[in-house]
Amino acid sequence: MMPAPVVVTEDLTKIYRHQVAVDHLSFTVNEGEIFGFLGPNGAGKTTTLLMLLGLTEPTSGRARILDIDPAREPIKVKAKVGYLQENMGFYSDLTARQMLRFVADLNGIGRREAEARIDRALTEVGLADEDPPKKIAAFSRGMRQRLGIAELLIKDARVAFLDEPTLGLDPDATQRITDLIRRLAREQRMTILLSSHQLHQVQKICNRVGIMIRGRMVANGPIDQLAREKFGVDREEFTLEEIYMKYFLEG
Repeated sequence: MMPAPVVVTEDLTKIYRHQVAVDHLSFTVNEGEIFGFLGPNGAGKTTTLLMLLGLTEPTSGRARILDIDPAREPIKVKAKVGYLQENMGFYSDLTARQMLRFVADLNGIGRREAEARIDRALTEVGLADEDPPKKIAAFSRGMRQRLGIAELLIKDARVAFLDEPTLGLDPDATQRITDLIRRLAREQRMTILLSSHQLHQVQKICNRVGIMIRGRMVANGPIDQLAREKFGVDREEFTLEEIYMKYFLEG
């Protein structure tokens, strides 16, 4: 049985005055897939995510998230999609539990259900054992990233956009985050778009990658397929960084 497509774009285009930010972008991400969304700064990745979230309208083309048009029904999309930004904004004078209660309130989750979700989420991300609980102001970057993933769990997000989730983390924190991402995709069938310049991490956890250069997706597929296309061999012979640089230099 083929997995269901969850994120679909068809000729998605965004033009700012005379600048083409995203140029006829077409790709699909399936349920439970971890898709590496790669490209240099200015390639159009952020603009694409903004269109997928319904935060800016496309100039032409269309997108569907869980068969919802984000341009027409942005609130419905935001209820099902989580966005973990590179620098997550939290109320630093709150504890993790207080912050997650606030998120639950914003999403209209009843108090009893919210407390059950918060307990599960804090346990899942490894933040349940703080006694006494710390204020978020005292959290390390890794703890903040894990709290951001807990927000996805509170919302019961079906889709997650993760922007540099392991940037600046030590090896232990990086391993925790990558293990969490794998579990979300495998056990909860969450569909994940992972945008990162940490290509060795992307290579470890992504099923497929798409590479954007100057608004266009110049490559899309499993890493071993891209290696064969550019070097005629499987990925064991080349790292994702080498594959990426080959597309970048030719793009």
